[in-house]
This record gives sequence, structure tokens and C-alpha cells, in this order.
Amino acid sequence: MSAFFPSQSRDDYWFRLGRFQMTSTLVVVLLGVVGMLAWVITGGAFTRLAFFQSGAVFSGEVWRIFTWPLTETLGLWSILTLVMLWYFGREVEATIGRNSMAKLFVGSWVSFTAAALILGILLPQGTQLIGLNLVQFAILLLFIAENPRRPFFFGIPAWVLGSVLLALQVFQLLGARMWGELFVLLFGLFGVAIAAKRVGLLTNASVIPGGTTKRRTTTRGPARKKSQQPTRQEKRHVSDEDRMDALLAKISAEGIHSLSKGERAELEKLRQRRRR
Repeated sequence: MSAFFPSQSRDDYWFRLGRFQMTSTLVVVLLGVVGMLAWVITGGAFTRLAFFQSGAVFSGEVWRIFTWPLTETLGLWSILTLVMLWYFGREVEATIGRNSMAKLFVGSWVSFTAAALILGILLPQGTQLIGLNLVQFAILLLFIAENPRRPFFFGIPAWVLGSVLLALQVFQLLGARMWGELFVLLFGLFGVAIAAKRVGLLTNASVIPGGTTKRRTTTRGPARKKSQQPTRQEKRHVSDEDRMDALLAKISAEGIHSLSKGERAELEKLRQRRRR
């Protein structure tokens, strides 16, 4: 199996639905499918009533703030969006776990909604949000940021593809003078990056606020010498961190498929211990 389609198994899910393990990513994808079915059944009425429109929200239709990710229409691009969200979302979720992935989805929704609300106040024509396209694009960019050297089609490194896709989006909006959509895209992605940092992604991106910082303690006098001797728990913590860094570096360089079954089990144990 190629590096682009690695084999993957994980037992971190919310519940089972038949044969399917309902992860956070799969739940969101199924919500998108429900939106498609609602569009078909209602002849598009659901989408017209549920997509985000800042003017309608400010007029009292506040439910649009919560329903806009569900407004998927049935079409080839919509189906491709859900497929890509499932594939890259499960890859990210395999790294951070179901709870953190759920927080990341919520953070993505909050980021794009907040950006659209702010712009709706500033611009008379308002803003719109429809479907999971922006969320899927954000997850794709996060996957690329975590696996920059991962080969895509024809061996193209992930970071090259991500740079081209982001540049295309920006230049298209600039060329069409769609300033509102450009604002929502850039500020929404920045908000997603902050949410990602808080759940353990983008750890090397120092320009992005968020994440956890280690508290430094200083002592004076005789107590300083004693503080330099690490306890057994501190030694194990440092060892766990080093081993996890090594495994994550291997994933970043060669993909998650490069880990053996034993290494995957070890990585999962390290994650569980770190959470506790």
C-alpha cells in the first residue's frame, strides 16, 4: 500500500454503529450526509433556511449560527469534500484522539463563525457560510502541517501541495475582489490554528498562540542544588517525551504506516499516560 493510502487501525471511538467505529471525524461526515439528504428531501428548502447569512442572523434567525455546517447540497464537489474530510480527518484524529478531535471541530466552527459575524458587522452586504468545505480545507492544511514531507501524487511533498492550494484560494478571492470571503478564510484559518495548538498540534509553530507552556521554577540558596536532582516521576516523564518525539518524528518523515504494530501500541500507551 502506498504512502498516500496507509493502513490504519485505531480503537479510539465513541460508539459502534453496526460495523462502523464512530469517531469524531466520522460523526461530522455523517452529519454532512444528513445535510445532503435534507437538501434532497426538502427540495433545497433546508439549505435556504439553515445556511449562515449574517443579515438573517442579526434579524433574529440565530439558528443559522449552528446549522450552516449541515447545509451540504448533493453534488460531486460536496461528496468529494466529505471524502477528503473523512480521510484527512481520521489521520489527524489518529494522532490526537477522539476528544481532542472533537474540540478541534468545535474550534473550527467557532473560528469561521466568529470571522463571518465580525465581517457581517463591518460590511453592508454581509457574509455567508455553507457546508463543510472550509472545515475540510482547514483539516487538510493541518494534516499537511503535521506531515510536511509526506508524499502525495507523483511524489510531491505535502507542504508543496498545501502551499499551492492555499495560494490558489487566496489569489482567486483577490482576483474576484471577494474581500469578505478572503477575510473569513484567513482569519478563520488562524483561529483553527490556535485551536489546533491547544489540542497538541502545530507544536513547532511559535508564532501561533495557545498550547501548553511548562512552568519554570527557580530556587535560591541551598534548595537550588536539591531541585537539580530529578525525581523518578520526572525522569520517566522526560523519557516518555523523548520516546514520543521519536515516534512522531518517524510518522512525520515516513507516515504512520511506517510504525510497527508494537510501536503503535507503545505510542498509544504514551498518549494515555500523558493525558493522565
